[in-house]
Amino acid sequence: VQVVESGGGLVQPGGTLRLSCAASGFTSDRYVIGWFRQAPGKEREGVSCIRVSDGLTHYVESVEGRFTISVNNAKNTVYLQLSSLKLEDTGVYYCAARNGIERTLKSERFDYWGQGTQITVSS
Repeated sequence: VQVVESGGGLVQPGGTLRLSCAASGFTSDRYVIGWFRQAPGKEREGVSCIRVSDGLTHYVESVEGRFTISVNNAKNTVYLQLSSLKLEDTGVYYCAARNGIERTLKSERFDYWGQGTQITVSS
């Protein structure tokens, strides 16, 4: 199994970005993709996840209403649309995958990780 992120960059406060996570190697759609982030000097935190089989989602409270996670099953790709970005959204964003159907934002429950992509929110 492999997951590869793309789409980070520099954006002004209030701006929008879209991250992509391409997953490969799964033999069914019974898996969950999660997005995590790590700000400088802080622990990694779960941001959002989606159950690929039915599209059910989960968000951490701090991004609810601003971030949207979605899946394109035909492309085996999960997207994270980030809107109304704030300075505190800055960090390295990681895509991760786990087998099964449990939606969780606990990083220790995910087995496969991408390399991370930097998002910097700055004026």
